[in-house]
Amino acid sequence: MITIAAPREPSPETRVALVPDIVSALVRAGHRVLVESGAGAASTHPDEAYTAAGAEVVPAIDLAAVDVLAHVTPLPATAFGRLRPGAVTLGLESPLDDDERLAAANANRLTVLAFERLPRTSRAQSMDVLSSQALAAGYRCVLEAAIRLPRFFPLAMTAAGTVPPAKVVVLGIGVAGLQAIATAKRLGAKVAANDIRPDSAEEARSVGATFIDVGLDAAEGTGTGGYARALGSSAAERQQAALAPHIADADVLITTAAVPGHRAPLLVTAAMVAAMRPGSVVVDLAASTGGNVEASRPGEDVRVPSSRGAGEVTVVGLASAPSDLPADASRLYAKNVANVLALLVADGELVVPLDDDIVAGLALTHEGVTRDRDGAPVAPPAAPVADAAPVAPETDVTTPPGADLISPVSPDTAGEDRTTSYAGGRR
Repeated sequence: MITIAAPREPSPETRVALVPDIVSALVRAGHRVLVESGAGAASTHPDEAYTAAGAEVVPAIDLAAVDVLAHVTPLPATAFGRLRPGAVTLGLESPLDDDERLAAANANRLTVLAFERLPRTSRAQSMDVLSSQALAAGYRCVLEAAIRLPRFFPLAMTAAGTVPPAKVVVLGIGVAGLQAIATAKRLGAKVAANDIRPDSAEEARSVGATFIDVGLDAAEGTGTGGYARALGSSAAERQQAALAPHIADADVLITTAAVPGHRAPLLVTAAMVAAMRPGSVVVDLAASTGGNVEASRPGEDVRVPSSRGAGEVTVVGLASAPSDLPADASRLYAKNVANVLALLVADGELVVPLDDDIVAGLALTHEGVTRDRDGAPVAPPAAPVADAAPVAPETDVTTPPGADLISPVSPDTAGEDRTTSYAGGRR
């Protein structure tokens, strides 16, 4: 039997790492499950539902008693220090190169499994948090745009005249982009899309979009593992020049390009936004990781004066679109967690099989060292440290002071020129 815990995520996160259905399955398998009181309240899962599923609902989780901590938002270094040596954490961990957090995890010899590092293989699809959450994000971003757009999405033919359909442009044809295209089409919009990966053209057409060809060679846009690669400055300039007239003609622009574990690429300049018609709406799904759009700010609506007349363009920086759909987003996330947990248990005991390509890929740290995607050490082991002081049960370790929270933007990339970094991918 192993002890698995799910904390209450810090505000404004509304998702939870385990839902009652998954808890019930884990308990039936013989495991002990701890859930912090209120963890599922925002995702429509009250404490009573967890209790009925067999979980122990506690005021605060004693991290020293936990074998596996499943979480959504990145854990602060202070939480790593409170876990028992050898424990496993499983969740989102961006940025992946935060030295303070890595040092804290290695000092306590924790196994930190980061969903951002999941291999892109058929076998790993059932564990792919980035894809499951991108599905929710792609759907939500179109609804946010439709609410703010001061006109119809669909074609309307009435006795008073004909209203043409809204024109939507989607940049990035990964999971979020495809879902955004499909949702916009269902609402009746006319959709065009672009991604620098050559195989994305057929994907866009399969869900009803017109593909915008910017004239890039396959070698310029295709990277390893199915992701787009960073563009050189010349290619990026050609891309922006080709996209500019399509964006200027759009009523709605949605950007979805993300690089897991890194700062988002800059795709759209402030001048390109200003060239849109007054009343147009831009939704940036990558706002919380640096932004695809120069004017976006996470969690804010920014008004940009239009250069085409009186009025403004609204730039929506979605901080965490999946968190706006917490019930289904949590259900999908929890299923991904459960599928990874199945790899970590053998004969009722906790194991970390680095000979498994999925576990090796996920393992950011293990046995005191930072690991590469093959599970090999990339840094010397941390010096042994004394056992961490016990944590009082009443201590709320899931909502540390603001100073402990980790920014989603890596300091190593702050201020860099991101116009050459357009990468598509699963988001």
